[in-house]
Amino acid sequence: MFELRVKVDFPAAHHLEGYPGDCARPHGHNWVLEVFARSKKLDSIGMAMDFRTLKQAAKELVAPWDHQDLNLLPDFREINPSAEAIAKLAFDRLAKIVDGADTWIDRVTIWENERCSATYLGAKSSLNS
Repeated sequence: MFELRVKVDFPAAHHLEGYPGDCARPHGHNWVLEVFARSKKLDSIGMAMDFRTLKQAAKELVAPWDHQDLNLLPDFREINPSAEAIAKLAFDRLAKIVDGADTWIDRVTIWENERCSATYLGAKSSLNS
């Protein structure tokens, strides 16, 4: 089994509706999205997946969120833009693009800062066992 990882970053603001503390007020983060893909095998040139393909998919995903107030975007009209919700949304969208018979998105981690992150694990993730 092979695992690939790419990171993309974007600054954005958000606030958490219903949160009983400071995070209820608008504030910003320099978010880092970390995407983990897995593959059962290598292609004819010895690659599980081109890093550029995975990184481009991640960059396209976060482009509409870059330098935005997440709460005002259509992606977050129905859900609070918590780190957990962002990780799941990113996972679901990237899985639609990347998942195939031998390659899939294993998990997505979103970092609010260097000390705090949330990860969403896919059903195929070995970390679920």
